[in-house]
Amino acid sequence: MHTALLGLLGLALLAALRAQDTIPVQTDFQQDKLTGKWFSIGLASNSNWFKEKKHLMKMCTTVISETADGNLEVTSTYPKGDQCEKRNSLYTRTEQPGRFSYTSPRWGSKHDIRVVETNYEEYALVATQISKSTGPSTMVLLYSRTKELSPERLERFTQFSREQGLADEEILILPRTDQCMADAA
Repeated sequence: MHTALLGLLGLALLAALRAQDTIPVQTDFQQDKLTGKWFSIGLASNSNWFKEKKHLMKMCTTVISETADGNLEVTSTYPKGDQCEKRNSLYTRTEQPGRFSYTSPRWGSKHDIRVVETNYEEYALVATQISKSTGPSTMVLLYSRTKELSPERLERFTQFSREQGLADEEILILPRTDQCMADAA
């Protein structure tokens, strides 16, 4: 009985690892072109955190800058109640251009971040596989250089999120707001 259960768990883990390797990364990724100010337009996730906070979420700003050693400093400014919160994250580049790793100092979760596709001047689609003690989760973000994106880009985000196994109730086009937009770095 235990052997069969361990075998099933092993197969499930192998399937999860294979799924993680099927997430594409932007061809000919140019890191310097990804830097600058972005608006978070869409967010999709199957995490418990997202399910609990989804109804409170609004559009936010994210500023990406390159560090001296080639990593990415990612600063997000978002509304939280009537305040503006800032969160800084350091995305460490990997051997594969367009792929980064991040470990949350607060939760200890490990993030495998991939820039799936971007044209650098309009939008960026980013997928993250998160591993933590409570189990794995997937997050997909849609960034835009402006507060609006074409219906085609929004549909691409929704379709890609579904391809990652996310259900429609786990996919959110963030409500527009002017709150905290001027506070971005």
